[in-house]
Amino acid sequence: MMNTNLQESIERQRKILKGWLASSLSILAEDCAQVWPQRAALEARLMEGIAELPYCKYLYLMDAKAHQITSNASRVGLMEKQFGRDRSHRPYVAAALAGSDFSLSDAYISQNAKRPSLTAVQAVHGAQGEVLGFLGADFDLRELPATQAMYAQPGQWMQLKGDPAIRGGLFRQQRFDSPMDQQIDTVLHIVNELVTMHGVFHIKLHFSSSRATIIAMNDPYRFRLHGIDELGKPDLCLAYPRVDYPADALIPADAVHSILEVFRALRFMDETIYLRSGMLNIFNGMVGLTFSCDGSHYLPWEEFLKRKDDFLTGVAM
Repeated sequence: MMNTNLQESIERQRKILKGWLASSLSILAEDCAQVWPQRAALEARLMEGIAELPYCKYLYLMDAKAHQITSNASRVGLMEKQFGRDRSHRPYVAAALAGSDFSLSDAYISQNAKRPSLTAVQAVHGAQGEVLGFLGADFDLRELPATQAMYAQPGQWMQLKGDPAIRGGLFRQQRFDSPMDQQIDTVLHIVNELVTMHGVFHIKLHFSSSRATIIAMNDPYRFRLHGIDELGKPDLCLAYPRVDYPADALIPADAVHSILEVFRALRFMDETIYLRSGMLNIFNGMVGLTFSCDGSHYLPWEEFLKRKDDFLTGVAM
């Protein structure tokens, strides 16, 4: 299920688009009603409408059963092959066929371009208020104006179940000391130094495979991968410039060591159920855990440290 914050972010964007589209399509539908059902006149008005709606990809008209009665009007002209198309089965006309005067579909993958798209549908009414048909307007998401704000990930505990095949075989497996396990004291001290003194803001430690993925503030668009031959040598710190710990980090510098120490405890807590990987990001304040059962947890760092005993005893698993 989509989380509430993400759904609200999407709905805010949809509200903006509805406000922008509803009045324009209503005016266009009224004009089309005046010449209904003369195909040539309707198509001429749709071509004018494309110029009036700068972000619209296609405009077309359907009868009351959602069968297309015009070509598609596009920026390169009329697309004859779409005439007569039965759109009644397409999900974006469901609300219109159910009686909605104006509707904006959920995003879907278009049949032709295979890209995320939206369709707005406006009812076309006759002189007596009867529904003559529907005006459809298709939009490619990448061509819409950039009105949306960036979605903010909520800082709350999320638990995700993993591969059932791994969970089913959990008690037939056993932890083996990895090269990282054998050097874990050195590795964690180096990681603490990289995060607190050398600008690393995101790190994921893969204990079982003895590697780490690192993202640094000086080059935030690329991750770096280090194996145990590098993670076990303090010289690694020389490869990352000194950077003051950021004031806007949600994880304080003095908490990083505590988080890493809990990672260590979870790694060795049991021979069957144990930590496979641990992640922290100082800017969003989140800790990520993946266990041998393939279950994953993402939670705020304070809650992680407060609930560490629940993880160590299996209560939070």
